[in-house]
Amino acid sequence: MESRETERDAILRALTPVVDGIAATFGPVCEVVLHDYRRPEKSVVAVAGSVTGRTVGGAMSEIGMRVLARGGDAVDELNYVTRTGAGRLVKSSTMVLRDSTGAVFGALCVNVDVTEVDRVQGLLAALAGAAGGRADAPVTTFGDDIDSVVDALLDDRLRRQGQTWAGLDRSRRLTLFRSLDERGVFAVRRAIEQVAARLGISRASAYSYLSQARAAHESGADGTEGTGSTDDNPEGAHP
Repeated sequence: MESRETERDAILRALTPVVDGIAATFGPVCEVVLHDYRRPEKSVVAVAGSVTGRTVGGAMSEIGMRVLARGGDAVDELNYVTRTGAGRLVKSSTMVLRDSTGAVFGALCVNVDVTEVDRVQGLLAALAGAAGGRADAPVTTFGDDIDSVVDALLDDRLRRQGQTWAGLDRSRRLTLFRSLDERGVFAVRRAIEQVAARLGISRASAYSYLSQARAAHESGADGTEGTGSTDDNPEGAHP
């Protein structure tokens, strides 16, 4: 185990100058972030550029949680587009890092601010009499604090179900917990307590719902047997 950790540390050290090199190549519209998923609450180990405002020691985002949840089945996610809370349009790619055993332990992420490109594209499309722009790009919450990421995911799940927690029946409550679990929320330390507090239920009740949701999924009772996700929009989070 110690040799594996040493190998992972060496890979991260080797990639640190790559972070600076990519950002320097693409200029001020580019941000590159190197993540160590062994520390979800402080996964950012190197960053160059400032598109999303990430800093060293910051937490992983929604996509990092999703990578953790998928484990060995995680794959690279390339050229997806989202919008920041400030309205900037960002194209991103997330490349999963694996050690020599194939185990996922981090990611190298590239974020490019394409706001001005999209604006020019929209102008040209308008002049040509065609629709343009990406107004439907999902909005992503950024924060070096992992709690803000968990809160944003929980709010998004409730909004998608169109109800408050009190308005959900048992089946939809289990769906909520299953969805959060698939997004990797419960891989974060103290997330279960945070979710319980936000929903106004006890920690024991939250653990019970999570256990039932996992059991239902494994048995196929929730209609998602296998590796399929209940998330109807898998993209939409910056690394």
